[in-house]
Amino acid sequence: MGRPKGGKNRKYTYEFKLKAVEAYLNEHRSFGSIAAELNIDDKRVRDWVKLYNEGLLETGRKRTGNPFAALHSSKSLSKEERLELENLKLKIENERLKKGYQVKGGGINKEYVSISDANTRSSKS
Repeated sequence: MGRPKGGKNRKYTYEFKLKAVEAYLNEHRSFGSIAAELNIDDKRVRDWVKLYNEGLLETGRKRTGNPFAALHSSKSLSKEERLELENLKLKIENERLKKGYQVKGGGINKEYVSISDANTRSSKS
């Protein structure tokens, strides 16, 4: 099973994916039995069901990126929403510090440095 031989990725139609998803949801069949019938990997069926539940099966793309990026640059946020966003950012920074990392730089030049490395570098200077 898996990827077809020859180095080319196989493209599946929306109808083919939907057939697999409906067999799982409506007929209550296992991923393995559906995959064996359609001659594909069961992980692929599992991924299609997940995409279907998120409403993304037709596009075939998972949501990526930072969901807060649009909020950060939005000027139409209320004071409460801005405070919630700032609170969330502080919680993220707190968790990062608990794990022993701090952020150096910003934007494209942002890097995560372990606190022990940062302390070692500053003591040598």
